[in-house]
Amino acid sequence: MNGLLTSLMGATAQGVLWGIMALGVYITYKLLKISDLTVDGSFALGGCVCAVLILGGMSPALATLIAIIAGLAAGAVTGILHTVFNIPAILSGILTQISLWSINLRIMSGKSNLPLLNSETIISFFVGRSGSSTIESASGFAKALGMTQSTASLIIGIVIAVVIVAILYWFFGTEIGSALRATGNNEAMIRALGVNTNRTKLLALMISNALVSFSGALVAQSQKYADVGMGTGAIVVALASIVIGEVFFKYARNFALKLTSAVVGAIVYFIIRAVVLRLGMNANDMKLLSAIIVAVSLCIPVVTQRIKEKQAYSEEGGEE
Repeated sequence: MNGLLTSLMGATAQGVLWGIMALGVYITYKLLKISDLTVDGSFALGGCVCAVLILGGMSPALATLIAIIAGLAAGAVTGILHTVFNIPAILSGILTQISLWSINLRIMSGKSNLPLLNSETIISFFVGRSGSSTIESASGFAKALGMTQSTASLIIGIVIAVVIVAILYWFFGTEIGSALRATGNNEAMIRALGVNTNRTKLLALMISNALVSFSGALVAQSQKYADVGMGTGAIVVALASIVIGEVFFKYARNFALKLTSAVVGAIVYFIIRAVVLRLGMNANDMKLLSAIIVAVSLCIPVVTQRIKEKQAYSEEGGEE
């Protein structure tokens, strides 16, 4: 029983951190109606940049900030390819994603992964580890708090997620944020009102990938290593999180709750993963499970709507 609770705690903590990535994808997928495949590359970019800088002696907070800026730049590249050179959004994302694989390898000096076992991170500041001279003060602080790795990751993730949701809620209530949302709803109309939709798309892609990269940096610090392939399948995880979250917040009208649904969906997704793995499922089949969850979640609303329409048509025919 204790093993199950530990697994669920770890899955929840992991879900919150990945939920920040889902928030980034929510902006492009739900608000802008763009399928941005840059995500797989920018997620790994955040982790790789953060790990290299931390190992180079930079403070974890500053390293994380630079990782966010790197994600911002990756989103800008996709945005420029799409808006300036009129390359389709999905192809622009693929081109950037492929490029980032080589870029991430160069950032890590040709190594496929970098361990952070003996380095201070944002997480280790609250957890600490005995025997590590680099984080003795953090270890003392952690002993006073009594936090475990999972607990620290969970609390830090929740605090950051709440702050991000609050900032996004405020931003999308501003004039430029409203224009960004309107671009996704009716691009022709908002362009007729004098809004430069290319700029709103570029801004959305930059914000989205900055959040994705931020999530990658936090996940790398939580799992204590960065890997060039850590972002593989990230877009599927994000889509699954968004779709699952919509099920739980189906009737939510408040925009803040809609943003929160992405994070909640990520938590539920990783809890499902943890439970399935404990039931004996092969870890190599998790990608297949993720794809099935997304496919089923997307199909159910369509099938439900068709059934309702058929029933309504039958009732109308019967009345006549």
